[in-house]
Amino acid sequence: MDCLFCKIIRGELPSHKLYEDECAFAFLDIRPEAPGHALVIPKKHHRWVWDIPEIGPFFEVVQKVANAQRKAFGVEQIVSKIVGEEVPHAHVWLIPPKADGQTGHYYSYAEGEAEQIAEKLQQALGTH
Repeated sequence: MDCLFCKIIRGELPSHKLYEDECAFAFLDIRPEAPGHALVIPKKHHRWVWDIPEIGPFFEVVQKVANAQRKAFGVEQIVSKIVGEEVPHAHVWLIPPKADGQTGHYYSYAEGEAEQIAEKLQQALGTH
């Protein structure tokens, strides 16, 4: 399968993995809208989020990652988006607010910053 996200799950493409279990995989977005912008995807390929047969366990991971972002960044709000047009594999965006409270417009990580943020989120998730 030539799906970008399936390749990430299989380890064929690099990612800053935050969390993985039997149903879901979470990692930092490579074109983030804000520091810590994460994607949660099902490990089995489904085109749309609404096609996931066992959607409850998937959204439990979405909740777990969003709550870890809230804890790690000391924020109340995490913006979530389910669009699915960019990559034809079901995914949920979880976006912490920027320091100025805005989202949108891409953010560029400084050298080593993505690794530090991934580690911070892994600690909040208890996976590091």
